[in-house]
Amino acid sequence: MNFPTRIDAGAAATATAGSLQPRRTGDDPVKQANKLTSMREAGLVIIILALCVAMSFASPYFLTWDNVRAMLLSFSIEGIVVVGMTILLIVGGIDLSVGSVVCFAMVVTGKLFLMGMDPWLASLVAIGMCGLIGAMIGGCVTRIGLNHFIASLAFMVIVRGLCLALTQGTPQSLFSLPAEFKFIGQGTLFGVPAVILIFLAIVIVSDFVLRRSTLLRRVFYTGSNEKAALYAGIRVGRVKFWVTVLCSASAGLAGVIYTARFGAATPTFGMGMELNVIAAAVIGGASLKGGSGTVLGAVLGLALLSVVTSSLILLDVSPYWQDVIKGLILLAAVTIDHILNTRKTKR
Repeated sequence: MNFPTRIDAGAAATATAGSLQPRRTGDDPVKQANKLTSMREAGLVIIILALCVAMSFASPYFLTWDNVRAMLLSFSIEGIVVVGMTILLIVGGIDLSVGSVVCFAMVVTGKLFLMGMDPWLASLVAIGMCGLIGAMIGGCVTRIGLNHFIASLAFMVIVRGLCLALTQGTPQSLFSLPAEFKFIGQGTLFGVPAVILIFLAIVIVSDFVLRRSTLLRRVFYTGSNEKAALYAGIRVGRVKFWVTVLCSASAGLAGVIYTARFGAATPTFGMGMELNVIAAAVIGGASLKGGSGTVLGAVLGLALLSVVTSSLILLDVSPYWQDVIKGLILLAAVTIDHILNTRKTKR
């Protein structure tokens, strides 16, 4: 059974005026989302600064340029995936396949390069194929009627299997990549790593588009109240489809940059990345039920996780306990999200 993607003007005209108009200004989901996420973002900045101050006393190495640079590099590429995931969460979806898709982009780029293709062209092909994966997930959601969780879970396994099959489970060495291609992953511009500059450009553009363009209301209204969005003439199915494609394409771009950075493609790379990405977005204010979140908030959430990870390493905490602590942080973020959604529903 296909889910309707739009209600025409005739259908909308039959609805009561009260159902189409918000009862008060505060009912605008965009304004509610902006208010809540602004508070969340301010709180995250305070927490991050407090942790940095505390760690500066606990470890003399924490605020050294080498450690700060390592933290920035560690979350800059992953942050590209977070941007796509955040927009998908706002629209009411989720993608568990992003870790596998990142790896798939690395494998495809590596395979095509080893076959003699120009690395830039190979990268474009890889990103396009990742977008196609997103299109298939989006098609399963909007045409077949599966939810994002189940559809993306299936593709997480399928794509990971493809990565292993294409490489026979063996890492690909790509050290012969040209220097100009490696630049996007290893180079610097005015002393700043190119990866960080690319990440900042993506964050600034995507955050501006979400906050200032008409896409804002389409995405937020679809995630906040799908039925109302249909009555407003928004093509809900189309919005969900293209946002899903965008999420997978962003994972593909991250995979290409990882390839340039490491000069290799490992078929097991990216396992568990989806959890870190989702955790960052939720910590930053994106709701698992849709309708709220910002790119800036998600970036701050990822920054918090990066600071926590660096702190645990410098404090010599076992990697196993690091996962436990990260899991508890995710649990706390999801619990807070659930409480906020429950209160909003009651109002």
